Amino acid sequence: MSKNVLITGGSRGIGYGIAKALAEAGCNLAINGVRPEESVLDELKELRKFGKQVVYCRGDVSSESDRNLMVKEALHHFGELHVLVNNAGVAPNERVDLLEMKPVSYDRVMDINLRGPFFLTQKIANLMIASKQKDAAFEGCIVNISSVSASTASIMRGEYCISKAGMGMMTKLFAVRLGAYDLPVFEVRPGIIETDMTAAVLEKYQKDVEEGLTLQPRLGKPEDVGRAVRALVENKIPYATGQVILIDGGMSIPTL
Repeated sequence: MSKNVLITGGSRGIGYGIAKALAEAGCNLAINGVRPEESVLDELKELRKFGKQVVYCRGDVSSESDRNLMVKEALHHFGELHVLVNNAGVAPNERVDLLEMKPVSYDRVMDINLRGPFFLTQKIANLMIASKQKDAAFEGCIVNISSVSASTASIMRGEYCISKAGMGMMTKLFAVRLGAYDLPVFEVRPGIIETDMTAAVLEKYQKDVEEGLTLQPRLGKPEDVGRAVRALVENKIPYATGQVILIDGGMSIPTL
């Protein structure tokens, strides 16, 4: 498989797990992140071991000018994009009660987790439509990395939950709009994954898992999400646009 993929937030955590899975699958990768390129040289070197092109497109997904630059850079190297993985996201800087949440925290999380991905998707969706109209054999897809927080309420990080619930509707909207072009849009909802985002509360989550929070008795890993995204990118699940893929170890199944 030789598809050109842009992964936001692709140099760490879940995004890096996805990048490794897609590099192994033979994809060319445009890795986006906010850190300077010299800070991610080891990660880029590891991805390049698979023999495909890997470029770093630094930028903040919440910034329109940065979004334009990252897309321009990816197109400069690859000519066209087959896949967008909207993975970049942040948790609130501070976990505070819903009744004490500050507008500045709400705006920051929504800008990075929802507004930025929406307008990046809009831009790349138009590019994909143009590619499809030029070549009927063009295969493209969009994968939104959401969270079980889209449907599980956490009152200490309400802005994060709202952003991920919004991404769920965003997935449906683009699935409807792009359906006529046979360009599927998917939502992948990870559960509790061991990353730097969960590191501060990892001990609590580990205890929760031991007490039965998940049906499979372990925390998730970035590669668990990577395998799911690879299946979507490889068109292994072609007739399921708009659907939610839960990678949560059974956490979201109600039990008695």
